[in-house]
Amino acid sequence: MSLNSTPSGERIHIGFFGKRNTGKSSLVNAFTGQNIAIVSDIKGTTTDPVYKAMELLPIGPVEIIDTPGLDDEGTLGMLRIEKTKQVLSRVDIAILVIDAGTGLDYVDYELLTIFKKNNINYIIAYNKCDLISEKKILENNELYTSAKNNINIKELKELTASLYKEDKRKNPLVKDLISKNDIVILVTPIDSAAPKGRLILPQQQVIRDILEANAVSIVIQEQELKNILENINKKPKLVITDSQVFEKVSSQTPDDIFLTSFSILFARYKGILEQAINGAEKIKTLKDNDTILISEGCTHHRQCDDIGTVKLPNWLKKYTNKNLNFEFSSGISFPEDLKKYKLIIHCGGCMLNDREVKNRYEKANQQQIPITNYGIAISLMHGILNRSIKVFSN
Repeated sequence: MSLNSTPSGERIHIGFFGKRNTGKSSLVNAFTGQNIAIVSDIKGTTTDPVYKAMELLPIGPVEIIDTPGLDDEGTLGMLRIEKTKQVLSRVDIAILVIDAGTGLDYVDYELLTIFKKNNINYIIAYNKCDLISEKKILENNELYTSAKNNINIKELKELTASLYKEDKRKNPLVKDLISKNDIVILVTPIDSAAPKGRLILPQQQVIRDILEANAVSIVIQEQELKNILENINKKPKLVITDSQVFEKVSSQTPDDIFLTSFSILFARYKGILEQAINGAEKIKTLKDNDTILISEGCTHHRQCDDIGTVKLPNWLKKYTNKNLNFEFSSGISFPEDLKKYKLIIHCGGCMLNDREVKNRYEKANQQQIPITNYGIAISLMHGILNRSIKVFSN
């Protein structure tokens, strides 16, 4: 990913849904102006969700998702349907594509029920309208389209853009915590899981936020912190650290300097900070043979010192002195049934959009399963949670 590109987690997600052979993929290609999805008259051509980043004015950066048909059949068909349902947890706007010649049926009505239940704004696009002779009067969120003849594609884009309402309540990442010319030290160990030559995404986004606040960021590795603090002329306002070195950084950072982590900043940014703090308290009451789900929003090759599969389990066993069981999930995979778990520890969610992060936390809440995130769990186990969130009450 280019440093100048908008991350997937920051884009508005627009999903195209419906039965097989309604022309979803053709409509996606017409909508994006590119041949990103394979088109065929054979039912079930789209076997996996297809993603395409683009700009949609006046919204800005969006991610378009073409999904397999929800009337797929057989064992593989059921797996494809499951992938489509996973996409529903992340879409901000849904476009239900209907064959104009056949109209809605029970599959489409089921989808509409899901949209309404999850407060997903939606459009019904009656596609292949060039093949019908009579047209009915449509509602405000409905229109006739033809991907083949480019009918109402511009209108579909405009209607889609009109459905997006920006959440004015959303917290910034860090710029509201600092002032012009403040110094912020970012402790960023070179992460072996990050692509060579790049900072990981949370670090990139925090640096951008600091620049927008007209403040100063100093980016260092953990072994350089003590020297920087001793030799800098102006006291830093804030130290932000990778959670993996929280304990070491805390011991070297004076108490009169605010301290937090990238992961904790993302908990506030995604709107789940309070629930995550409450969820972390469950760590204190874990018992032998309890099962913990550790979930990451991205997928990467696991390293020998991986934080999710190695470091967190080791810290938890050491802190609790209990024999614990662990299960892991990554990417868009997140269990529907969470009742077997005593605790869920999630990553910061930088690769997931707000809707998906909140959906996962809400799913845990509905099933009464405590959930927290990496940084908050780690700070609690190292005895510095209160210090790590103090900056938010400043």
